[in-house]
Amino acid sequence: MTEEIINTTPVEDLTDDDKLWGMLSWLPFVGWILAIIALVIEPQKNRPFIKHHAVQSLAANVVLGIVSIILGATVVLSCLSLLVPLVLIYPAIKAYQGEEIEIFWLTDFCKDQGWI
Repeated sequence: MTEEIINTTPVEDLTDDDKLWGMLSWLPFVGWILAIIALVIEPQKNRPFIKHHAVQSLAANVVLGIVSIILGATVVLSCLSLLVPLVLIYPAIKAYQGEEIEIFWLTDFCKDQGWI
């Protein structure tokens, strides 16, 4: 199921720093803060790999936050709202392996907005 949702492609000419920043932006619970930092500080904001992962991570965190709020509204599903951010571990691993991640509708939305 994960392979249908997420399409990955390897990227050439990456440094270990690019991979690390890409992974850090996907970390659950704190990745959105690190993604904002990566988009603001000078050497990282000009790197396309880091920008790709940071923007998608921010968009994914917004979507997962909305899902967590909806799940938290019910007593039975409120326990699941704490597990929703763990979905971000798979893209973090792929980013550290140097692959660009394309989530089926989120990546297209970010590209249409001109963020990536």
